[in-house]
Amino acid sequence: MFSGDAAFVRPVPILIPASDETAAEPLHGASFTRSSLTVSGLQFRVRMGTSGRVLVVDDYEPNLSAMRRLLERAGYSVITAMNGHEALETINRERPDLVLLDVVMPEISGVDVCAAVKGTADTCLTPVVLVSGVQERATRIDAIGAGADDFLNKPIDTEELYARVRSLIRIKRLTDDLESAESLFLTLGRIIEARDPNTEGHCERLAAYATSLGMKLNLDRGDLDTLYRGAFLHDIGKIGIADRVLLKKGKLTTAERALMQQHPAVGDDLCSTVRSLDVVRPIVRHHHERIDGRGYPDHLRGGQIPLLAQIVSVVDVFDALTTDRPYRKALSTDVAYQMMRDDAASGWCATALVEAFIDLHLSSSTRVGPHPHALTRSGRSPRAYLEQNVADSPSPTR
Repeated sequence: MFSGDAAFVRPVPILIPASDETAAEPLHGASFTRSSLTVSGLQFRVRMGTSGRVLVVDDYEPNLSAMRRLLERAGYSVITAMNGHEALETINRERPDLVLLDVVMPEISGVDVCAAVKGTADTCLTPVVLVSGVQERATRIDAIGAGADDFLNKPIDTEELYARVRSLIRIKRLTDDLESAESLFLTLGRIIEARDPNTEGHCERLAAYATSLGMKLNLDRGDLDTLYRGAFLHDIGKIGIADRVLLKKGKLTTAERALMQQHPAVGDDLCSTVRSLDVVRPIVRHHHERIDGRGYPDHLRGGQIPLLAQIVSVVDVFDALTTDRPYRKALSTDVAYQMMRDDAASGWCATALVEAFIDLHLSSSTRVGPHPHALTRSGRSPRAYLEQNVADSPSPTR
């Protein structure tokens, strides 16, 4: 990073082609302007749709204008900002596909802006390229630590600029597609919930309970995010269960119970089609396992059961016990506590995990926890007392 007078070093000018209208010829006998392509004397109209939205941040107006012309000539939509504060406001408001960010700026350096962008859930996947005329190793190391995706040196090489912008926006498009696919799965989780009016809000409550318990156990931010998504998706496999079984008010038959117990494996198979959901698959598949091996679908025992699946299991059971279900009215909190303790003692899960949740629930008065992206990274591992065998859910959750 830069401090003191270093933040006000005279900017290095950006080099652009001599003509403002025509870039270097892309191929023999061809010329290109913003609106047309001419090859061998024949002119073809160029589609004016943009290739992406780029935010350029620089406190030196000539650099800002030059970069804008270069990018608009290549078909990009360009927005600009002249300082770090304006950049952050613009990013939050406009959601650009890419940010080109000068390193040396007054008040907030480009490295600090980059760190803020990468540390926020809604913008952390936005590619950031840091632009600098100072070739200092320390600056690059700071930038890497802040999460920068790439670097450009002044004076700008036009071909390198276009290549890097094109590559990063292509990656951003793929990331957006993955996010869209994941959003669809999260919506499916809500659709499954909506099939039963008694489970309204179940996904939100589980996400809040699970992430709050994860915080109490000092899990890192990545695990908290996985818990949040896993809580929404844990029962996605029930999309294949008929309403006559899923909403049955009486006891399930042996055949119906066998069908119901297929939903974790079905959900795991569904999630396997979206790579970004790989981290939640252990939750989806194993939230009905038990430490005594009598759970399903894989009959895992003890420490074979992933901790995050065990956490979702505990909060799932609590929510099932304390809300109305087709086969039973809601139980009081105290009765639910006692049932969970009894089931833990009989081989469902580790007593320590149940007690951790009960302690949290009592102390927090069931306050809804924040989305994990709003949390700061703790960097600490789970408490030692949870390194014993822990597992999954008893009968209340079907």
